[in-house]
Amino acid sequence: MSRADELRANLEQVQERIEKACQAAGRARDEVTLVAITKTFPVSDVRALADLGVTDAGENREQELKEKAPDCPDLVWHFVGQLQSKKSRSVVRYASVVHSVDRSSLVDALSKASVAEQKPVRCLIQVSLAAYGSADAATGASRGGVAPADVPELAAAIATAEGLELGGVMAVAPLGAEPEKAFAGLRDVALRLRSEHPGADWISAGMTGDLEAAIKQGATHVRLGRALLGTRSPLG
Repeated sequence: MSRADELRANLEQVQERIEKACQAAGRARDEVTLVAITKTFPVSDVRALADLGVTDAGENREQELKEKAPDCPDLVWHFVGQLQSKKSRSVVRYASVVHSVDRSSLVDALSKASVAEQKPVRCLIQVSLAAYGSADAATGASRGGVAPADVPELAAAIATAEGLELGGVMAVAPLGAEPEKAFAGLRDVALRLRSEHPGADWISAGMTGDLEAAIKQGATHVRLGRALLGTRSPLG
């Protein structure tokens, strides 16, 4: 099987999973956006997915983002990894959405970068769901994010920062957690946020192993890498 055929087959399976999950949750398919996470895979794979109809792609390293995004300008690019403030301008240059905003200093850096690049940036607050993980999983630091109680303060900072748009929340289910329970907690955070900021209606949650649970709990964006690109030896 050629790589193009492999990607096509993977995408068809992913789209079927998303469709079934939406049906089970009583949601319309167009309520959920697929973000293809292409870390460590070549830009040829990104281009192939775009040609198959994928509209959104994501990277978790600034270096890969700036290498791939210029070759696929028709895609909406998302940055989903932990971001050093000093790399904010480079990320803003190529990405329209940053999913991993977790501190006020990063808000300041992104705002300055947005103004400098004359490009608005949609920001999602990364929420820690560590409380839903197992006690011995050591999940908090590895997964990142702010405590739910700290979301309102960070949201206010984003909402008033020049060049930034408060988009909603993002999270990763903790190791050892029941994904649906963790994502239900995220949904509660998202609903409280939306009561204060009605336009912040994105919930970025769900990866290859737990996308169904995320969609059931209201995810608007699912971030999929392995399900799309497989486990072939990546580059880099």
